[in-house]
Amino acid sequence: MRHKSPASLDGIAATTTHESVYRRLRNRILFGGFLPGSAVTLRGLAENMGVSPMPIREAVRRLIAERALQMQDNRRVLIPPMTRETFEQIVFARKTLEPELASRALDRIGPAELRAIITHDKAVDRAMAIGDVQGYMQSNYCFHFAIYERARCETLMALVESIWLQFGPFMRMAYGRFGTSDLEDQHLAAIAAIERRDRKALKTAIANDIGQGMSFIGEAVFRHPG
Repeated sequence: MRHKSPASLDGIAATTTHESVYRRLRNRILFGGFLPGSAVTLRGLAENMGVSPMPIREAVRRLIAERALQMQDNRRVLIPPMTRETFEQIVFARKTLEPELASRALDRIGPAELRAIITHDKAVDRAMAIGDVQGYMQSNYCFHFAIYERARCETLMALVESIWLQFGPFMRMAYGRFGTSDLEDQHLAAIAAIERRDRKALKTAIANDIGQGMSFIGEAVFRHPG
């Protein structure tokens, strides 16, 4: 058995650190840790996260490629502004891709997977009841992706993950402003469809959930800006 050299081990450690920083920064964006309109420097971001600038630069580079961040001329980064055209494309992409992923996942959702999905939905309900916006966003994400990941469609999943990064900060802005208590629970319809093995009803439930959530975000971004 060959042992890795210290240099090789250093390389593994660096890769692990870079990936960890990327994931942490990605989750901040996804769950509303960066609000639209707030720009930060790479140095300030590194200090805030307690890491060196190098992995921050790499993480930011990756997130710019995913359209989650935008670099300004003064070397500050911020959430890209949401235009009506971009918003319309996000809604179209979500309604096209996510019901399809749910449909492809259905045959691979067994009793254990369904229990996990229900657990995530109950966490959504608890977060809504106490006005925990971040908890709501995290549990809502887990609910959707616990379904989608069963489709085993890596290309579609990558596209959907990138799309969620683009609207996540605006979801946080909307829910922080208006709360979540008035949202109708579309998750129960999706769970019932999974239990019945009803593919068409599952796709409809996911599409309705997307339509409701994105309408809420659109209301906040375009009718009540600032």
